[in-house]
Amino acid sequence: MVQLPADQVRSAANRLKRAQGQLAGVVRMLEEGRDCEDIVTQLAAVNRALDRAGFAIVASGLRQCLAEEGGADSLDTRKMEKLFLSLS
Repeated sequence: MVQLPADQVRSAANRLKRAQGQLAGVVRMLEEGRDCEDIVTQLAAVNRALDRAGFAIVASGLRQCLAEEGGADSLDTRKMEKLFLSLS
């Protein structure tokens, strides 16, 4: 089980909260009938924010796994590859 350091948990949580706020803004824009281009631009920003948060979480977990006893030898590379690919 991977336990992220508190500062990394805070950072990831902040990124996700920002994305949550951006997504709420996209919903409002849709409900208000805003221009499609504006909506798509904001939706892309939400997507990037979620990607960054996801990659940061996976990278922190990977860093922790490498630092633990057994390091790279105990790392399940297929599992990590699958995690990274799930974000793309």
